[in-house]
Amino acid sequence: MVTIDTFRRGFKKGLHVLLELGKIMLPIYIIVELLEYSGLLQMLSRYFVPFMSFIGLPGEAAFALIVGGTLNIYASLGVLASITLTAKQATIAATFIAISHNLIGETVVIKKIGVNPVFIMVLRILTSFAVASIMNIVM
Repeated sequence: MVTIDTFRRGFKKGLHVLLELGKIMLPIYIIVELLEYSGLLQMLSRYFVPFMSFIGLPGEAAFALIVGGTLNIYASLGVLASITLTAKQATIAATFIAISHNLIGETVVIKKIGVNPVFIMVLRILTSFAVASIMNIVM
């Protein structure tokens, strides 16, 4: 039965999750804003434009993909929140990150279960690019 206590526990757990995600997303968001304000994000993104245009994303989105691949989905959301994307671009970026997020941490787990970690990492990255490029064409 749902009681006031149920709502209290749910609120408390929800607040805890919000604080944990905030610890990740807020600093990343601030760093990206500072990089953008200083002009460094634009300078770095120019190098990624040819590469990112293949999957239909602006150069700035490369930072989100890198952060998502090395850290986690929530950190990449902090980056994505600070740049302007169309619905198509946001969908492509989200799909890319969903396939190849937290590569370092998950590769350690994959190695422990006896699977070739380099193969799985390369497979996830190539699959991300393949799916993103198909989405760019189809959408």
